Amino acid sequence: MFEIIFLIVIAIYFIFTAIVIIGASKTFPKLHDDELPSVTIIVAARNEEKNILECIQSLDKLEFPEEKLEIILVDDNSTDKTGEIIDQFIADKIRFKKIISTKKKGKLKGKTLAIANGIEFASNKIIITTDADCTVSPTWAKRLASYYVDDKVALVNGMTNQLDVDNFSGMQSVDFIYLLSTASGTINIGKPMSCIGNNMSYRKSVYKEVGGYENLEFSVTEDFRLLMAIDKLKKYKIIYPIDKESLVTSKACSTVKELYHQKKRWSVGGLDSEPAGTLLIAAAFLANLMMLLSIFFFSKAIIPLLAFKIITDYFFISPVHSKLGLKLNFKHFLFFELYFIAYVIAMPVILIFTRKVTWKEREYV
Repeated sequence: MFEIIFLIVIAIYFIFTAIVIIGASKTFPKLHDDELPSVTIIVAARNEEKNILECIQSLDKLEFPEEKLEIILVDDNSTDKTGEIIDQFIADKIRFKKIISTKKKGKLKGKTLAIANGIEFASNKIIITTDADCTVSPTWAKRLASYYVDDKVALVNGMTNQLDVDNFSGMQSVDFIYLLSTASGTINIGKPMSCIGNNMSYRKSVYKEVGGYENLEFSVTEDFRLLMAIDKLKKYKIIYPIDKESLVTSKACSTVKELYHQKKRWSVGGLDSEPAGTLLIAAAFLANLMMLLSIFFFSKAIIPLLAFKIITDYFFISPVHSKLGLKLNFKHFLFFELYFIAYVIAMPVILIFTRKVTWKEREYV
């Protein structure tokens, strides 16, 4: 009986994965370099003295028409040397601007308030955001901007990987690619369920059309909230190309505690997913629950089902790694499979008892 249930669950999981693969494989037209729209890049930073210099050094190397690019660095009331490091680096660089997030906007707080304050100073058509613990390729902004081929394209997302230095960071990087490939697939079939703010762009005019962050219900995942608000307009295109020229690299969580808080924040933000997103999450939950329960109901018939689930995941993300110019470490992939089972099953249970989020030394309830 257990084998039959497991087979049904894995079949459903495979169908969902196949649909996502189709969406993630989509390609989109692009503008030539001389047709690029003007861009404002916004980075919100709080207590990022260990990371901010590397981030802004990579932004300084961007290949983009000088007259069409501005970079706004928002110091989110840092208590370390983040602000000083920014000031020293941008002193002689005219396309950089630093502001401090002090202006209140409704009930906004934290990073969302910082980004909203940054957008208020933005003078260009396209807003692109990344995080202070990220580095970008020289072609990053140019490639994202190239997808705004007409006024109907409102939001373009990019892929993010993580520095792969050991098994712990390696499994997180595989997880990032898995989750963002899923986000790409669902967005490109018209059923958005997630995105990531460290590689996200949108038209400033459409941002204003939905009322900006101050008009949206506050969320600890502001990127997801904006994505869904734009989607609800039902008049614009939202796309998520898997393109190595727009790849961003971030730093993995260094401790289990930090990783737990990150996953919890994302999970709380994802509670407002649309029905299609909820079904996909449910399919992943059940598939991984079956893998865990197979320990207690083990039989020879279970082995091919376990193998099929793992192979499905591998052939889902392996081509994405190749397309992004990344190498998929098989050992890290196996660590990811175990880790994925643990948090996909545990997090829904945790959220039953508490939804308090701790992030950047702040608490959100």
